[in-house]
Amino acid sequence: MVPERAAAGPRSGPPPLRPFGLVLHRDGRWSHEGEPIRNRRLRALFDRSVRYLPEERAYVVQVGRFRGQIEIEETGFFVRALDAASGEIALSDRSRERLDPATLTVSPADGALLCRVKRALAPPHGLPARFTQAAQAELLHAVEETPEGPALRLAGRLAPLPGI
Repeated sequence: MVPERAAAGPRSGPPPLRPFGLVLHRDGRWSHEGEPIRNRRLRALFDRSVRYLPEERAYVVQVGRFRGQIEIEETGFFVRALDAASGEIALSDRSRERLDPATLTVSPADGALLCRVKRALAPPHGLPARFTQAAQAELLHAVEETPEGPALRLAGRLAPLPGI
């Protein structure tokens, strides 16, 4: 006799994702079921544990084997720093990638700068990332005035700013 579980087939993959009350706010704050998360180390752990799952089109926090779907207000990733000499940005999940100045836009919520990152996860445009105040100041410091208008100097090259 075959046990019921074996007859039904083995469970494949992780359980379905469901939100569990964790929210990443547009200003980078975290809350759970409406209560702010005040523990600095826990917030930092969540920041570096954000993942985007293309198949589910969902953002999750993945810590060890646990993963839970999160709600995001604007972006799941934040630009923490800009290295104008290399043209790279440092993201909140501790990854680094080249900034594409053509993707720079302004947040309709409050005027903060946004860019697109992680194009391999969400082709062709990628995912939005929001500049922190410090990273935005670094970017503005790399802006130069040219005869054609403002341009961003990255990795020794000037890139026009797309109407921001």
